Amino acid sequence: MENQPVTSKNIILNYGLYLGIASILVSVILYALGMHYDQDWKQGTFGFIIMIAVIFLGLKKYKELNNGYLTIGQALKTGIGIALIGGIISLLYSFIFMNFIEPDFMANIMAGAEEKMLEQNPNLTDEQIEQALAISNKMSSPAILASISIVASLFFGFIVSLITGLILKKNPEN
Repeated sequence: MENQPVTSKNIILNYGLYLGIASILVSVILYALGMHYDQDWKQGTFGFIIMIAVIFLGLKKYKELNNGYLTIGQALKTGIGIALIGGIISLLYSFIFMNFIEPDFMANIMAGAEEKMLEQNPNLTDEQIEQALAISNKMSSPAILASISIVASLFFGFIVSLITGLILKKNPEN
């Protein structure tokens, strides 16, 4: 019996689920430690490292199941799929978190942003502060946040998949 080519569907679903669960675990740990209001570059970097690791492992598994072969196209398709599923799961958790677990989350973020604005520039007028907060409120609507979250997942998933695909690439010989 001849080997059938591997489909990426199961790998996308499994590793996307792993990525989503890992993102949720990080969020829960930050919440438990009281660090969920800290919008720190270290948290973003840690999340990005998790994404790199999960996509790398997913593509490595795909290559293993595909008789050691992985094309750039397969890497992009599989990696972006993993990032999309992980992003959707993380987005669902964020929705639950902001609506049920911590309903005042966005209001507290806005209050913290106002404090930072005043610390960085104490000469701001009330009108300038209100204008900046109005823009921030518009940008933090659920639809905008969801769109930005999914686009960011796809963008970073593309970058990670491309680089990982270039590293792991092995085209089948005709």
